[in-house]
Amino acid sequence: MMAKKTAAKDAPMTTTTTTPVRIAVLGIGMMGLPMARRLCAAGHEVHAWNRTRAKADPLASLGATVHDTPTETVRNADFVISLLESGPVVDQVLFGLGTAQAMRAGALFIDMASIQPREARDHAARLDEMGLAHLDAPVSGGTVGAENGTLAIMAGGRAQDFARAQPIFANFGRATHVGPHGAGQLAKLANQMIVGITIGAVAEALLFAAKGGADMAKVREAISGGFADSRILQLHGQRMVDRDFAPRGRMTVQLKDLDNALVTAQEIGFDAPITTLFEALYKDGVEHGLGQLDHSGLFVELASRNAMQ
Repeated sequence: MMAKKTAAKDAPMTTTTTTPVRIAVLGIGMMGLPMARRLCAAGHEVHAWNRTRAKADPLASLGATVHDTPTETVRNADFVISLLESGPVVDQVLFGLGTAQAMRAGALFIDMASIQPREARDHAARLDEMGLAHLDAPVSGGTVGAENGTLAIMAGGRAQDFARAQPIFANFGRATHVGPHGAGQLAKLANQMIVGITIGAVAEALLFAAKGGADMAKVREAISGGFADSRILQLHGQRMVDRDFAPRGRMTVQLKDLDNALVTAQEIGFDAPITTLFEALYKDGVEHGLGQLDHSGLFVELASRNAMQ
């Protein structure tokens, strides 16, 4: 077991949006790039790393420092934000590559990736042994929310660490503290269960109406504002009408989240028959070559089943 670091007495425990701090961002992808841009625009000292450096290089023109290794990136950072691909990748970057060991004592690691709750709890415990703080804080709102600073952020961890991170979260959207370590990931999985299931309900209903001879666009218009209305009907329903499946949140990511939800459900002894059904539908879509479509592309899978291509 690693020796526990001793945090310096003068280590900053809080910050404000008007006080620039040193922030490391690990993972500059579809979400990481716009979120890092917002931190640069707010005047923070941003250090960035991505496994494929070319994806992070555009941040240099905004004042960020782009590094070749995650250990260089996190050194002396007040906050380290992870937007990595999965739990195993977070684990490997943190502990396999020595990134956690390179963080300064008292630094706060904010994992904004979507991983399994048990992985978040494990990471938190191991970081705590090293004198490092942890929040799991996955987000909902997609790339549009990341660009506009309107993300919904679900945070798990200690209340004092959540309070410390609030000025950072304010750059991205609205944050809610939902419980202890792992609770943020539970909330994100619940969110993704609702999103994935509702996309399927909207797609099936619109295709059902079209198969019977109704104008699908007009059906969507007719039920808007009624009891069946939702953000999914408005945004994803319009994408279905327009056959616009350019990826904002990919089918593969939606499938990963439903897989994680089912793994977690098994761990806690929860029966999730509806999620099980939709996980199978998304899996079929991915196996049929739709993985890189927007998750509203489940419409394509359901249309194919009904010979409505």
